[in-house]
Amino acid sequence: MVSENNKTILTDMKEGQTGIIISVAGGRGATKRLADLGLMPGTEIKVIRKALFSGPVKVLVRGSRIVIGRGLASKIIVVLK
Repeated sequence: MVSENNKTILTDMKEGQTGIIISVAGGRGATKRLADLGLMPGTEIKVIRKALFSGPVKVLVRGSRIVIGRGLASKIIVVLK
């Protein structure tokens, strides 16, 4: 069972942190776009770089580096490893 303390959104993760995507809190378009990028529940994700307050988030997913806009990244709910 996932502890509530380990749950966060992708934009709140720190550089170097790793987690597992548990859900996407978006509509059909956002969910499809993220799934097309390989970002779906059960996928491990690592934050490589992010701006302090605004701008995109660079992540490592399935061996690929992907840059996600902050709005889309804020819809990804993760449990920290």
